[in-house]
Amino acid sequence: MTAIITVAPTGPIATKADNPALPTQPEEIAAAVTEAYEAGASIAHIHLRDEQHRPTADPDIARRTMDLIGERCPVLIQLSTGVGLSVPFEEREALVELRPRMATLNPCSMSFGDGEFHNPPTAVRRLAGRMRDLGVKPELEIYDTGHLDACLRLLDEGLLAEPLQFSIVLGVRGGMAATPQNLMTMVDRLPEGAAWQVIAIGRANLRLTAIGLALGGNARAGLEDSLHLRKGELAPGNTPLVSRAVHLARALDRPVADTEQAAAQLGLSPL
Repeated sequence: MTAIITVAPTGPIATKADNPALPTQPEEIAAAVTEAYEAGASIAHIHLRDEQHRPTADPDIARRTMDLIGERCPVLIQLSTGVGLSVPFEEREALVELRPRMATLNPCSMSFGDGEFHNPPTAVRRLAGRMRDLGVKPELEIYDTGHLDACLRLLDEGLLAEPLQFSIVLGVRGGMAATPQNLMTMVDRLPEGAAWQVIAIGRANLRLTAIGLALGGNARAGLEDSLHLRKGELAPGNTPLVSRAVHLARALDRPVADTEQAAAQLGLSPL
């Protein structure tokens, strides 16, 4: 099966002080996504920042960013409803009203570094139902084993539709450690037919991305997950990280999916 490559250009935590190449404004994000698309990414996982570079769920910023990306390339847009730890859930969930092809659905609250990632069960069910009604495909971000169980309960309740799409997030303090053993445990428990990718944060990113691709999963690359190209060397942008993931997939004889193939593989609603 083809390998779907997602670019995650920004994220909610890193700043330009951490890596000057981090795109934070709509024009910067659109330019970074376009370059990543040309390098082989078929999905763009989008976090938004305000003019002070802080995480935001401002719908005007979201619409401008989506429009700028759409004017430049046909990449599939996946809006993050995680947004940032300081942004209220009600503001975050409103982003799906913009009807991106995909959006994240985080099933559980958890400790996240020194903060708390707030995803109350009732609100998560409400968001899942609204995404179902709008035809927005959930990207199910699971940071621990119980998060998978919560997603399967949503499926049983009719709030999710197969094929399910999972991101197995490893390396966030408060979630699973970034180890091959934890990745294997989660992959073994996924429901049959589910699409999945590994998101390894920090220094384990390259190794676990390679393992995930070898196991038949998809891959995510970008400055949200790793600010460095290699130890001691800041990535000069998102494109080198995406190109590396593309090369890994092809070295494993995994053809890289274009946008139409990715949309079909993930069961996205038609435009």
